[in-house]
Amino acid sequence: MWVWIAVVAIAVFILASAAVRLLGRLSELRRAAGRLQRRQEEAMRLQAGAARLEQTVLGLQQRAGRAQEQVERIQAALGR
Repeated sequence: MWVWIAVVAIAVFILASAAVRLLGRLSELRRAAGRLQRRQEEAMRLQAGAARLEQTVLGLQQRAGRAQEQVERIQAALGR
């Protein structure tokens, strides 16, 4: 009888020890998940900024093309 009580006590002790370690790791995982979420939000902001920059570059390319055409027309009018 005492042997079974000892076995159960040891098993409970082992389970409690494992639970304490697991809870410690869960808090670490929670902090890591928070860091990952912040990085994801930052990546999304950067992606939106890159999209705006791409639109700006496309607009500048169009303006440069129109300016080049205008320069060519002026040169043709001057006979060059």
